[in-house]
Amino acid sequence: MLQLIDWDRTWKRYGCPNDYLARLNIYNARVRDVPVVAPVYGVGERSGIRLHKVIPRMLMLLTRLFFTRLVHKYIIRDFHPLVLFYAAGGATLLAFFVCFARLLIVFGTSLRIDPATANIPDINALSGGFLFISAVQFFLFAMFFDMETNKNLR
Repeated sequence: MLQLIDWDRTWKRYGCPNDYLARLNIYNARVRDVPVVAPVYGVGERSGIRLHKVIPRMLMLLTRLFFTRLVHKYIIRDFHPLVLFYAAGGATLLAFFVCFARLLIVFGTSLRIDPATANIPDINALSGGFLFISAVQFFLFAMFFDMETNKNLR
């Protein structure tokens, strides 16, 4: 396993264990947790982690690793339909945001014209709800397939 992974391309900052785990998961490697009794720090040493810098970087890293894992593990190495569920969930969520923006624009315009008669268009509200519920279901199915695929790695 150690020879299959390009270790020169790993994340060099805080978050490198996540990079290792995602790269190992692409090859279906089993990983074991090893308990650490007590971490070793220098006397008076303080953490240099700044949350306002680390959180955006970690979000970018985890997003990149998610898509890298999807492409390499479920498209390139062996196709799995869970990619279609993630894609359908993303497309449906995008359609929901478009529908929701239209709902806000139409409702906002009618609210400015005559506040007494302003109401949300029924079909727009129903389609927005349907799209949101569909997107959540697509993502849940995709995550379920992902967990089932990786069940043997426990």
